[in-house]
Amino acid sequence: MIETAKHVLKVEADAIVALLDRIDDRFVQAVEMILACKGRLVITGMGKSGLICQKVAATMASTGTPTLFLHPAEGIHGDLGMLMKGDVVMAVSNSGETEEIVRILPVIKRMGLPLISMTGNAGSTLARAGDVFLDISVKEEACPLGLAPTASTTATVAMGDALAVTLLIRRGFKEEDFALFHPGGALGKRLLLRVEDMMHAGSAIPMVAEEVPLKEALFEITSKKLGITGVCNSQGALVGVFTDGDLRRAIEKGLDALNRPIGEVMAVKPKRILRSNLAAKAMQKMEEFSITSLFVFETEETQTPVGIIHLHDLLKAGVV
Repeated sequence: MIETAKHVLKVEADAIVALLDRIDDRFVQAVEMILACKGRLVITGMGKSGLICQKVAATMASTGTPTLFLHPAEGIHGDLGMLMKGDVVMAVSNSGETEEIVRILPVIKRMGLPLISMTGNAGSTLARAGDVFLDISVKEEACPLGLAPTASTTATVAMGDALAVTLLIRRGFKEEDFALFHPGGALGKRLLLRVEDMMHAGSAIPMVAEEVPLKEALFEITSKKLGITGVCNSQGALVGVFTDGDLRRAIEKGLDALNRPIGEVMAVKPKRILRSNLAAKAMQKMEEFSITSLFVFETEETQTPVGIIHLHDLLKAGVV
């Protein structure tokens, strides 16, 4: 069983590696064709290829290429009405002779739609009909009977991903753009929520002047319930922080800390984050420096904080 599984993975890995030499001018032409598309990219395929097409269409749509899947069997019974001027069609068939695909080719041509043919048979009807031919042929299927699509479907999805990622980069697609298409679930929270959406602001910011005795500053720490207070100078600029952990360490050293100005025992150079940053970046920064709070600023240049964000806020919101 182990040897069989390893053989399957090697055959499929070899099928993907074989695609490297086929990323050529035809691939570039396909990318440019999709980039120039004024309508949608319409991907069509039957059976297992159709399932792969749906995955590729979903990846394309989520990364900035308006894409829909057209079932070819439904297409010949009316769904070809989905096609419109300005679309680009990408038809997928390992054999290149899938009946339902071949039957819709005349309509695609009649409408004057550019056609990208993705097939494993360079001499097939589909390959010859395409304006661009992408070769996804494989040396062998992982199935010992050579019947169940395995390596061929793996090669197809890999070629589809190569197209999608290349298009993403060419479009200058950013994390913020990706977030617009993924508003739900944990992914949406990581990509959409910003620091300003979750920070404590105004009177909820724990802050004391640097000349205040530590014993008075403790009231600020406990009342704001964040385990920390910022320390500011006379201009309101943040010059340090003091946490409940700092208090424990000061007491362990035997210092008469409670009566000393907090400016003498505070930690300097506190970590900061901008209000416009994604909440996920705040989480990343907290993990990097092993801290639980970040003071929030309007810009890199400003020194007076506009808020504070705590690890518990991020965990509660599901930003993990």
